Amino acid sequence: MELLSFLQHYWWAVVSLLGALLVFLLFVQGLQSLLLFSARTTADKDLVCQYAGHKWEITFTTLVTFGGAAFASFPLFYSTSFGGAYWAWIIILLLFVIQAISFEFRNAVGNIVGPRVFEIFLFLNGALGTFVLGVAVGTLFSGGAFVMEKTAITDIGNPAISYWANGWHGLDALANPFNLLLGLVLFFGARTLGLLYAISKPDSGELGNICRRKLLPSAVPFVLLFVVFVVWLFLRTGYRADAARQFAAVDYAYLKAMVENPWILALLLLGVVGVLIGLIMQILGKHQDKNFYIVGAGVVLAVWAILMSAGFSGNAYYISTVSPQMSLDLVNSSSSLFTLKVMAIVSLAVPFVVAYIGWAWRKMR
Repeated sequence: MELLSFLQHYWWAVVSLLGALLVFLLFVQGLQSLLLFSARTTADKDLVCQYAGHKWEITFTTLVTFGGAAFASFPLFYSTSFGGAYWAWIIILLLFVIQAISFEFRNAVGNIVGPRVFEIFLFLNGALGTFVLGVAVGTLFSGGAFVMEKTAITDIGNPAISYWANGWHGLDALANPFNLLLGLVLFFGARTLGLLYAISKPDSGELGNICRRKLLPSAVPFVLLFVVFVVWLFLRTGYRADAARQFAAVDYAYLKAMVENPWILALLLLGVVGVLIGLIMQILGKHQDKNFYIVGAGVVLAVWAILMSAGFSGNAYYISTVSPQMSLDLVNSSSSLFTLKVMAIVSLAVPFVVAYIGWAWRKMR
């Protein structure tokens, strides 16, 4: 594998890993989804906000890092998705902005609207934020209605090289059943992790008992919907470019990507096993202080494998539903060799960043 191709795959793996870590860290949003209908007393609501408030910055930082890594390594994808399907991303951004201000002002002196308003904001971030983010990620497999005209960059009046072929600008993703399914998977997955996190805390008290009662109604839909999603993903038709760089439809494209890269399939299987083991031990009442991390590790591995399958083995990871020949894969959407090489050198600092996150995690308890 030549250096450019190696770096393209390397950075897709890095971006996918950041996406997988983000999905795990959405347990903060899962916690917030308890605020309106589960945590009823002020003490329980304060505890939810305390648990989530100590971690939300890590989730938000990972979201920004994910977007930054995608921009630096695959700028054409970034400009097409974030620039064309902007309504979907604006909704996600807005839902995360109201989260930030809610933690600051919920119990602030001079809060004239009361804590209830900001609790509603946190609930919306926890419920809708995870759902809409899942819908947006689903477009990596279902595609988007974009048109690509690279020569337009020379147009001084309108230098955008890609644009949406309809007036929905990303809202059309909400009409795709596959995207909606992934949105539900993320919602129930984040909620399950949030419940496990609260249960693992020794001072959760009555909130912990509430979370134990709520766990099965969240975990069962999460597991079942995830299985349906994976089966549907494996049955989907994708697109791959031939030697002449012409995209052609490929049956079972994402399943083939995993079979052609057995280590990715192994990550998926390990992730699924980890999630099931953690949930089964929780149901049996064993290792309740560790099951959050066991399930979380399984989620990271499974999501990492699924995201990598979108771009590996020549798959087009962003399909144009208007003209498949304009689809994006790792070859036609990446940065230059020089940029990817410089970024690869910088990425050697990642272990130090991970160590800092681990240190900050412990200090924010």
